Amino acid sequence: MIPSRKKVLFRIYEPLLRYLRRYGRARALPLHYEDLTRYESSTPLLDQNGRDTLWETVYFSESDRPEVFLALTSMYALLKTDGDLSVAEHLTVARIDYCTFGNTKPFRIRIINRLNDNYDHFYIKRADASRVYGLELEELLSPNSVMYLVDGITMIEEHIVGIPGDEFIADHLSSQSFNQVRIAKEFVKFNERCFVRLLGDMRAYNYVVAVTPDIEGSQFRMRAIDFDQQSYEGRKRFYLPQYFKENNPIIEMGMRCLNRETVAQYQLEERSLIAMRARATKTRLDALWQCMTEDEISTPEKTAMLAEELAQHHENDAFLKCRTMGEVVMTNLNLVLQKDFRQSIPA
Repeated sequence: MIPSRKKVLFRIYEPLLRYLRRYGRARALPLHYEDLTRYESSTPLLDQNGRDTLWETVYFSESDRPEVFLALTSMYALLKTDGDLSVAEHLTVARIDYCTFGNTKPFRIRIINRLNDNYDHFYIKRADASRVYGLELEELLSPNSVMYLVDGITMIEEHIVGIPGDEFIADHLSSQSFNQVRIAKEFVKFNERCFVRLLGDMRAYNYVVAVTPDIEGSQFRMRAIDFDQQSYEGRKRFYLPQYFKENNPIIEMGMRCLNRETVAQYQLEERSLIAMRARATKTRLDALWQCMTEDEISTPEKTAMLAEELAQHHENDAFLKCRTMGEVVMTNLNLVLQKDFRQSIPA
């Protein structure tokens, strides 16, 4: 399953910008996305096995480099220490990579601490309202938090730590050191989180798996890293990771490890947690709905298609009254809050 066509970027309009200012997400940045596009040269970035990563390492001229590097370390300080530039004294830019595919064509900045050679990453992207709504819903409805800032058509975003899903499936899924029941359980809960808030395109390379050692074995958390497809497509299955063929190995493992009753239990657990988070963040969530329900983040055709499919799925005609994708998402979440939410279980 693939998107019907390449998604367009949606401008951040004034109501959403006011929301971002209110909650500290809008800040003046010392450098913008377009500034980074003026690099002088680039080379393909290869992985440790010599394979092309589809990223390019870019290089700036000798005259531009000091100014660019200073701005980038300052931006990292904005993300990590709310702008306390004292931490930037020991930081430098080790590498700047440019992604040649994807909607936002991000730059990935590798920051290194000169005192201990420890490194971290952050991203500079073209601002997209869809991604902003996706990040906000991640903050409010999931167990995860992602720090990001917006300035005009530029957004910066922290790196989300974890093993890329496709690598985890290929290299770790069958490992005897990992509890496969726990992995299958987490995928059920991840599938639920995506469908409730209508985050689409969760193929294996669009999420990571965070592995946390515990007193008995390891715990697993699947985290989305691509929020561009927040409530844009019109097909219901697009919002269910279980239907992407790239995730089939986890689905097959889950069918071996879990029965239908257990899957239903985990779904109910996750919906209950989402409902608790929604109630705990009601003021901020209501402010987000005011923006999202009036914003145009998809086409009328896709909105009508998804509303109709969800009305059939939930056997609830409330979706047929939705005018925008924001209203579709809000209606979907309201079913969770009303404990009237039905979900499909893989056969």
